[in-house]
This record gives sequence, structure tokens and C-alpha cells, in this order.
Amino acid sequence: MKFDKDCDVIWHDRKRFWGLPISFTRYYIVKKEGQWVKCFKHKGFFSSVIDEVNIYRCIDVTLFQSFSDKIFKTGTLEISSSDESSPTFYFKHIANPYNVRDLISGLIEVERRKKHVGITEFQ
Repeated sequence: MKFDKDCDVIWHDRKRFWGLPISFTRYYIVKKEGQWVKCFKHKGFFSSVIDEVNIYRCIDVTLFQSFSDKIFKTGTLEISSSDESSPTFYFKHIANPYNVRDLISGLIEVERRKKHVGITEFQ
């Protein structure tokens, strides 16, 4: 996926099957310095669907890990957000899900402090 030259990819991965990244679904966390931090989901090969959510709009991050996910050290993150187009955003079967969950949680807090946004402003 192509991003603007001012953008930094903080994290990226692919949806995994049996621990192997053999999917056309890719996930990114991208930062444009001084402007935004967003999560992107890019699905498809011939035709594509790209979904995004601003990180400061995220309300909750939940980690799901099945028995097979534990074997292959993968997991699924469910990100609940106040975004109308995608109230739930999934990073399915990603590697190192605990590290990614901690990364996202940290970014949420930093971006909320920068934008002076609290959780009560979403309700």
C-alpha cells in the first residue's frame, strides 16, 4: 500500500493462516507527523477495499486468541471505535498480538492527550 512520503509506517502485518502470512489482507498503523495516526486494513488483490480509522477515535481494544492461535503465536484484535463507517475494526490472526495491543493502547492515549479528547466526548 502506498502512503504519502511524509507518512511513517509504525507497524504492518498480514492476516495469517497457520502462522504463515499467505493472505491478501494487510494491516498497517501509519503516522503522519503532527497530523494523525490511523489504522488501515487493505483487502484484495485484483480489486481492493481499504478501510481506515483514526486512532484517537478508538474506544476499546480486545484480544481474542483461540487454541490454534496460541499454537501459532497469533491472535485477533477487535478495536471498537466511534467511527460511524466502521464501529468495529479487526486485525485478524496477526503475529505478536500482545505487543500490537500494547502499541495501539499507547498510541490511543498519546493521540487523545495531543487532541485534548476524552472518552466522555464520544458518548
